[in-house]
Amino acid sequence: MSSATHNEPQPRSSYQMTVPRQSIRAVTACLLSGLILAGAAAPLAQAASEIATGMASGLPVPRFVSLKSDRVNVRGGPNKDQDVRWIYTRAGMPVEITAEFENWRRIRDWEGAEGWVYHSLLSGKRTAVVMPKSKDELVPLYDSADGEAAVVARLQSGVLGALKSCSGSWCRISGKDFDGWIRQERLWGAYPNEKVE
Repeated sequence: MSSATHNEPQPRSSYQMTVPRQSIRAVTACLLSGLILAGAAAPLAQAASEIATGMASGLPVPRFVSLKSDRVNVRGGPNKDQDVRWIYTRAGMPVEITAEFENWRRIRDWEGAEGWVYHSLLSGKRTAVVMPKSKDELVPLYDSADGEAAVVARLQSGVLGALKSCSGSWCRISGKDFDGWIRQERLWGAYPNEKVE
């Protein structure tokens, strides 16, 4: 019989050492934690240094666009085999692109509904929908970007207009029989503090 027992680790070289399993687990846990933290920090650093862009278009995501057609099928997923969930019937409606997959765009409307549409059914033309604080409130439209300016119209919830420009706090919007300035927070179709030219 040999003098070594089968339970003892056998050294392979003169510099090998035996490390308890608890130590290996602790080191592995620390390394994994470090990798996870580094992986989480990388996107945060990237977000701070640049705006996220879509893999398919190279344009910012999220971003506002509008519907090009008065008949836009919204699907459950990014291909024509997916069921049509609903159909938009109002060209010019603003939507927010929240994701891209090849030629498909996931969009969200002003009521929060989301689905996938083919990219050619969208336009880069900026539009906006009036969003009052309460359902029955009429939102004032001013003749200049000043709360003391003359009110040229009062707009209901859901009124659609073309977004001409935004300063970060005011937007110029025009539509059928109206043109003027509205506080930016009263519109869906422009981000807070966004400047549009």
